[in-house]
Amino acid sequence: MENQQVKQVVGQVISFWRDNNKNITDFFNKHADEVYAGAVAPGRNSGIYLLAHLVAVSDGLFTILGLGDKLYPELEKFIRESETNAGDQPEVADLKAKWNEINAKLEAEFAKQTTDWWLDRHMSVSEADFALEPNRNKLNVLLSRASHENYHRGQLVFLTRPTQG
Repeated sequence: MENQQVKQVVGQVISFWRDNNKNITDFFNKHADEVYAGAVAPGRNSGIYLLAHLVAVSDGLFTILGLGDKLYPELEKFIRESETNAGDQPEVADLKAKWNEINAKLEAEFAKQTTDWWLDRHMSVSEADFALEPNRNKLNVLLSRASHENYHRGQLVFLTRPTQG
C-alpha cells in the first residue's frame, strides 16, 4: 500500500503533529517560567498543569503506538486527575526538558516507520475491533493528539493576555 498519495497523507499528518509541537515549544520558550503559574482563566487549569498534561499525553504515544514504554509514567496523573487532585506540580524547566526529550525520541521513531505501519492498528484496539474499524489506526491517533495539542495551545495563549475587568 506504499503508494505516493498515501505516503503524502501520512507525511502531512506527521507535519501537522510536528508543527503543533514546534508552536507549543516556541510558546514555552518565549515566556518566563513564572507565567505558567497562572490560570488560563478564573477557576481553570494553570499553565504548569497544562504543560504537565501535554508532556504526559505525548509520552503516552510510545505505548499506544507500540514504540515502547512511557519515559515518565509518574506524569500519568496529569491525564487522569484534575489539577486539584494531581498534587504537587513539577518544575516548569523539568517539564520543558521532558517535552523536548519525548518529542525528539518520537521524531526519531516516526522517521523509521513505513506507511503500512501508520495504517496498522494502535495498541488500544484489538485485532477483531480493528478489522471492523480500520480507521482506528496509528495515524489517526497521531492526528487526534495533534488536534488535542492545538486545543490546549489555544488555552495557553490566555496566560499572557491581560484579564478584562
